[in-house]
This record gives sequence, structure tokens and C-alpha cells, in this order.
Amino acid sequence: MVNTPFHPEDVNPEATTAETGDLGSEAVEATETGTTEPPATLGDLKLEEEATPEALAALREELLQERERYTALKQAHQELEQQLQATQQQLEEKHNQMLRLAADFENYRRRVQREMEEAVFKAKAKVLAELLAVVDNFERARTHIRPETEEGMTIHKNYQGVYKQMVEELKKMGVAPIPSEGQPFDPTRHEAIMQEASDAYAEGVVIEELRRGYFLKVGEEERVLRHALVKVSTGPSNPTPETSAADGPSQENV
Repeated sequence: MVNTPFHPEDVNPEATTAETGDLGSEAVEATETGTTEPPATLGDLKLEEEATPEALAALREELLQERERYTALKQAHQELEQQLQATQQQLEEKHNQMLRLAADFENYRRRVQREMEEAVFKAKAKVLAELLAVVDNFERARTHIRPETEEGMTIHKNYQGVYKQMVEELKKMGVAPIPSEGQPFDPTRHEAIMQEASDAYAEGVVIEELRRGYFLKVGEEERVLRHALVKVSTGPSNPTPETSAADGPSQENV
């Protein structure tokens, strides 16, 4: 093989342009669109295959399966919502039941507390009633006995010491005397056994205490242990002059 030298002047520019014109335009288009892939040839082109009945049947079967799956999921979701609603309703019922039980227990606790306080009060009242009789004897003795000798004064001081000690112990237990003289008559604390006219006290006021009454403190409540026996005023014995003058004309008119 003989090597022939290449001379540029032997190249025909027109022929070169004609031969490369098509390729040049394609290269320019590829450069403008930003693609560098070579143009496809007939060998590279592939036509889409037509769907066969088997492929359509398989696709239809797949769609049916997806639909069944969606239906099952939807049904499961509805069942879960129903279970959630039922659970919430059960929780609400349990909550209401617990509130009722708490209210019942609170009522039971209060009732038991009242019953215990009532039992304690009755037990104390039974014992204290006997002690109050002893206290009454001490008070009567202090009122009537007037010791005249030194020996009698010693005895008087001794039993007065016992009396004071008993009164202090009663105070510690919550026993206190009921105010009576000079107080308005209160049927819940006083028991009137006598009535008397009085110029010093208005009508319905206690004049004299014949036997001392006591109440017992139970918690914050004061409950009567023994009513006080009292004498109650019925008002002035004689009408005042103003009252007589006021009644005179009315009687004359009558």
C-alpha cells in the first residue's frame, strides 16, 4: 500500500459542504436542544406490542384483587371505629360508675361518722348524767353549809377542792354550763318550771336558774346534755301610768 501525501488544496470545499450538510444541521439541532445522542436509526426503533387477551385478563384480575383488598381494609376500618366508640362508651360508663361509688362511699363515711359521734355522745351522756348529780350535791352543800369552826372550815375546803377538780375534769371532757339568768328563754336549752312577774326583767327573760344546765361539745357542735330548770319573767306586775292613761279613753269610748 502506497502512502500518498495529503494536500489541503486538493480538497473541494463545495463537495465537502454538500456531503456534510445533513450531518451539520443535525449536530446544530443536537447542540441547541442540549442532547448529544446520535439520531435513531430504523434498527433502534421498536413499536409497542399490542395487549394480548392474557395480559388484559391478568390486569383485570389484579384490579379485582386490589378492589377486594380496599373493601376489606375499609370494612376493617369501620369495625375498628365501632370498637373504638364502644370502648369510649364503656370508659364513660366506668367513669360514671366510679363517681357514683365515690359519692356513695362519701355518704357512707359521713353516716358512719355521725353514728359514731351519736354513740360517743350517748355513752358520755350516760356517765356524765351521774356525775352531774354529784356536782349538784356539791353546789347545794356549798350554798347551805356555813362552817363556823376551824374544823368545819377545813372540811369545807377539802370538799370544795374535790368539787373544783371534778369541774375541771368535766371541762376537759367538753362539758360547759348553759347560760341562763338574764338570757332570753330558749326552749332548746331551758326548761321553764315557773313563771313570775318582774319589773327588772322583760317578758320571756329568765329570772332565776333553779338547776344548772350543761351542754357537751361534740366536734364543732354543742349538744344539750341536760336542760337548765329556770324561772321565766312574765313582764311587769303593774301597768305603767302611760299605759293606764292610754287605756282610759279607749275604755270610756267603749
